Amino acid sequence: MEDVVNNPDHYNTGNIECIDAIEESMSSVAFKGYLKGNCIKYLWRYDYKGKQVEDLEKAGWYLNKLTDMVAEENN
Repeated sequence: MEDVVNNPDHYNTGNIECIDAIEESMSSVAFKGYLKGNCIKYLWRYDYKGKQVEDLEKAGWYLNKLTDMVAEENN
């Protein structure tokens, strides 16, 4: 079964995952803003699209990615 939160099939075509291409295309500051914006997006809409748990898990995925990035920068 497809993992629509952590590893959706539609973002894994070719040799690079979409999130990795996005990260490589911008500065660290810009990418952190992208991650923060996606957290906000999924938190904003979770109560309206009919997939509450999925949207909250997606917000968590972006928050975890942002947390890991900030933790790595602070080490």
